[in-house]
Amino acid sequence: MADILNNIEELVDKGEKLIDIWGRRKPKFEKKYEQNVMRVISDYGVGASENTGAKGKILGAGYEPYIMAFFIGLYSNRRLPLTEESDDLKDLGQPLQYWGNLDSKKFRKAYPALRSYIFIALVAKTDIDWIALDKGEIKVSTVITKLIETMEEYANYGFSVMEDKLKNDKSCFFSHRSFLDIFLQLTTKRTTVADSDNFPEEL
Repeated sequence: MADILNNIEELVDKGEKLIDIWGRRKPKFEKKYEQNVMRVISDYGVGASENTGAKGKILGAGYEPYIMAFFIGLYSNRRLPLTEESDDLKDLGQPLQYWGNLDSKKFRKAYPALRSYIFIALVAKTDIDWIALDKGEIKVSTVITKLIETMEEYANYGFSVMEDKLKNDKSCFFSHRSFLDIFLQLTTKRTTVADSDNFPEEL
């Protein structure tokens, strides 16, 4: 079992890694968040321009707000299924394998390792029988679909949080500390809950 868990990326025939097959997918999101969140805080849908940075948008490509939404959902441990209406869904233009590959026009360095962290989190949070996959009893495509579904549901919850914050304060994400503060708040809450669980019961 330990060997399988240590080599999850390799559980594919023909010498191809599972993470590479996952990397060719384009996760979906609900279209309402394109206007309400993504275009508000990022350069999503905007061509390369010197003017976009002057509009107060702190994120670059469309996958950057998606990454933030995913981690908000992950750290909140909350998933929200996407709408079943296919017309209300849209996939990101770039497959996962290209996320963070290039230096950003926001003057940030490339961050390809983040994809591996996302993949590892999905493996940990998705109910998959890895033994069955290793034996060929379930298809690789089934596993990939489950991983993507987990990612989409965490991100969908994160987008709902971001939308609510923007409704209350349209400038809430214009600070470079905005997402840091969110994640600090989420991790502090989880630490406090964990600590409280360790307190002895009162006599």
